[in-house]
Amino acid sequence: MAEFMELEGQDGVRMAWNVIPGTKQEASNCVVPVSAVYTPIKPFPNLPVLPYAPLRCRNCRSVLNPFSIVDFAAKIWICPFCFQRNHFPPHYASISDENLPAELFPQYTTIEYQSPGEASTIPPVFMFVVDTSIIEEEMAFLKSALSQAIGLLPDNSLVGLITFGTLVHVHELGFGTIPKAYVFKGSKDVSKEQLLEQMNFFLIKPKPPTGVIAGARDGLSSESIARFLLPASDCEFALNSILEELQKDPWPTPVDQRASRCSGTALSIAASLLGACVPGSGARILAFIGGPSTEGPGAIVSKNLSDPIRSHKDLDKDSALHYHKAVKFYEALAKQLVHQGHVLDLFACALDQVGVAELKVAVEKTGGLVVLAESFGHSVFKDSLRRVFRSEDKDLGLSSNGIFEINCSKDIKVQGILGPCASLEKKGPLCSDTIVGQGSTSAWKMCGLDQATSLCLIFEIVKKEIPDATLQSSNNQFYFQFLTYYQHSTAEMRLRVTSLSRRWVAGPGSIQDLIAGFDQEAAAVVMARLVSFKMEIEAEFDPIRWLDKALIHMCSRFGDYQKDSPSSFSLSPRFSIFPQFMFHLRRSQFVQVFNNSPDETAYFRMILNRENVANSVVMIQPSLISYSFQSAPEPALLDVAAIAADRILLLDSYFTIVIFHGSTIAQWRKAGYHNQPEHQAFAQLLQAPRNDADAIINERFPVPRLVICDQHGSQARFLLAKLNPSATYNSDGHHPGGDIIFTDDVSFEVFLDHLQRLAVQ
Repeated sequence: MAEFMELEGQDGVRMAWNVIPGTKQEASNCVVPVSAVYTPIKPFPNLPVLPYAPLRCRNCRSVLNPFSIVDFAAKIWICPFCFQRNHFPPHYASISDENLPAELFPQYTTIEYQSPGEASTIPPVFMFVVDTSIIEEEMAFLKSALSQAIGLLPDNSLVGLITFGTLVHVHELGFGTIPKAYVFKGSKDVSKEQLLEQMNFFLIKPKPPTGVIAGARDGLSSESIARFLLPASDCEFALNSILEELQKDPWPTPVDQRASRCSGTALSIAASLLGACVPGSGARILAFIGGPSTEGPGAIVSKNLSDPIRSHKDLDKDSALHYHKAVKFYEALAKQLVHQGHVLDLFACALDQVGVAELKVAVEKTGGLVVLAESFGHSVFKDSLRRVFRSEDKDLGLSSNGIFEINCSKDIKVQGILGPCASLEKKGPLCSDTIVGQGSTSAWKMCGLDQATSLCLIFEIVKKEIPDATLQSSNNQFYFQFLTYYQHSTAEMRLRVTSLSRRWVAGPGSIQDLIAGFDQEAAAVVMARLVSFKMEIEAEFDPIRWLDKALIHMCSRFGDYQKDSPSSFSLSPRFSIFPQFMFHLRRSQFVQVFNNSPDETAYFRMILNRENVANSVVMIQPSLISYSFQSAPEPALLDVAAIAADRILLLDSYFTIVIFHGSTIAQWRKAGYHNQPEHQAFAQLLQAPRNDADAIINERFPVPRLVICDQHGSQARFLLAKLNPSATYNSDGHHPGGDIIFTDDVSFEVFLDHLQRLAVQ
C-alpha cells in the first residue's frame, strides 16, 4: 500500500490498476474497471505555481508535461497523447537539457498555473435560506448558530437572506431604516422574470428585451443588486437584528397536519435571485431545512399526518406519490444552478426526513456540502457549520467555478465520472458509448469544490488485439492528463495540471504484473461507488449478487489454487484484504438500506461519492483501536472477539465515532476510581480514546457523531452492528467477559469458506 500512498502524495490520484490491462478483453476479465480516484485540488506543501499561461498542444489542447518528447535543437515538443509536433514559442528560446522549464521537470507531474490579471472581481456570495416552520426550541438553536456563522464570514463577502415557511420572505437588507421583505406565495413556482418584476428591479432602468437574461453586466444596476446582497461588514447589524426578531412561522398548523413548508419555492427563488444579480460568480446557497417540504413544487409528502413519508419500500414499489415530481423539479433547479455556476449546500436537521433523497441531484451536481443531523442544537450541525467558515489551519479550502477536463492515450476512453460534478456535454473521440455517472463528455463543471473533493473516473480500454511482443516493450505506456481550471479561495483563477503515465500489459504472462499493480483499497472504493450508483439507477438490481459474482471472478482469476481443491486456495498479499472489504461493503449502509430512511441512504452515498480513498475505506470497513492496561493502544480486528471486559474500544466508522467501555472498565468508572489520586493510570486510560476521538473530529467534515457507551448498554449497538459476528447466539464457546451478536448473518470465516469453494470450481 505504501507506494500507492506515495503516488497519491505526489499527484492526488489512486488507481485500482497501476499496471493496466492492455486490451478490451483483458480489462473485462479484470472485473474491477480501469479507474482512478482523483482529488483535483488536494493541497501539496511544495506544489510549484507558475506565473504564466500553459503551453498547449495545437491538436488536442493537452498541456506540455514531463512525458512530452522534446527536441532541444529544433525547439519542438511532441505531445504524448496525439503525437502532434509543436514548436516552442520565442520566450522558450533558452531551454536546453540543463535549463528546463518547471513543467518539464520529471518530479513535477502535478503543477499549477496562475495567469496574471485573471482574478475574479466579484467577492464570494452567501445566500442564507432559512426554514421558520420549526418549533421554538429549534428556532433558538438555529438563530444562535447563524449569528455565529455571520460573525465568521469574510468582511468582503456579499450576504443575502431568505426565510420561508408557508410563504417565502426575501429580505431587503439594504433598506437600512426598517426591516423590509418581499413575500411570495409558497405553493406557486415563481419564474425569474416574475421575480425581478415583483421586486422592482426595473424601476431605475428599463426592462431588457424578452429572451435576454438580466444580470450585473446588462441591465441590473449595482444599486438594485445591493438592495439584496450586501458586504458582510455593512449588513452584520441589519442581519443580526432580523435574526433576533425572526419568529416561528405564524400560520397555525392543525393537530392532524404537518407544518406548511415550501422548501422548493424558496430554493428556486434564491437561485433566480442569484442568477439575476451575480451570474457566473462563486455564489453559495446555504439551505437550513428543519422538516419535510409539504407545499409547492418539490414537496415530498402531503400535509396530512395520516400519509407517511416515503420509505425505501415505497420507492422500490414506485408508490411514492410525490417522489418523481420532486426529483424532476430539483433536476431542473440543478441545471439552472450549474448554468449560473452556483452551489447549493444543504444543512438538514430534523428527526423526520426532510427530502435529502430528492435534493441529492441539486447538491451533487453543484458540488455542494451536505450535513444531516437530528437537531439544529446537535454538535454535528453546529461544529460542521463553523468549519465551513473557519479560515485558519483546518479550513475546507472552498473553491468555485471549476471546469475539469481529461485527456488520455487513444486506446482509452472515458465512460464517465461518479462524483460531485455535472457533464458539460463536450463530446469527442474520448467518450465511450457506455455511460457511467456523468458520461459522454470529456469536460465537467464543478461549481463548488474543496480540498477533499474526489472524483471517481471510470475508463474503458478499446484496444482489440495484442500487438507483438517487440512493439509491446517499446511502446507500453498509457498517458492520462487531468486539467482543473478553478477559482482559488484567494479569488485568482488557477489551472492545475496532473499528468500520469501507467504501463500496460497483455498476453499470457501478464497476470503477475497486474497483481503487483493492484491497489485493493482504491478498488474497494470504486466498487462501493459503482454499486451505489447501480442501486439508484437500475431497476431490479441485486447488489449482493453483483458484488459476490465480481469477487468470485476476481478470486478465480488472480488466486493460486489447484482445481476443485478449496484448501489449496491462496491470494497474493496484494489481494488478500480485498475479500474482507467486500464482506464489509455487503453489510454496509451503502448496500443494506434496511433500517435507514431514503434520506439517510442518500446522505451516506453523497459523502461516499465526494471523499478520498482513505476516508471512503473507513466508511466501508471501520477502524477499531483497543486500549488496555496490558499494552499500548493497538489496532484490533473488526470482530466481536475484540470485546473484553477490561478493554476500551474506539470505533471510527466515519459518520459515527464510538468509545466503548468493557463491563469492568464501566464499573470502575461508575465507582469514580478515575477521580482518586492513586488511580492516575486508570484516568489516563479513560482519557486516551477521548483525545484520539477529538483529533479525528477536528479533522473531519461533516463532523462525526460521538457515542460513548458501555458493554451491554443500549448504545453498544453502534459498535456491535459493525463487528464481524464470529460469535452469535447459536455458536459455541465464547470467551468470558466477551460478547455475542444476536444475528443470523454469516461471519467472515463462513463467507471466506464459500468464496474459496466457488473460486476453485
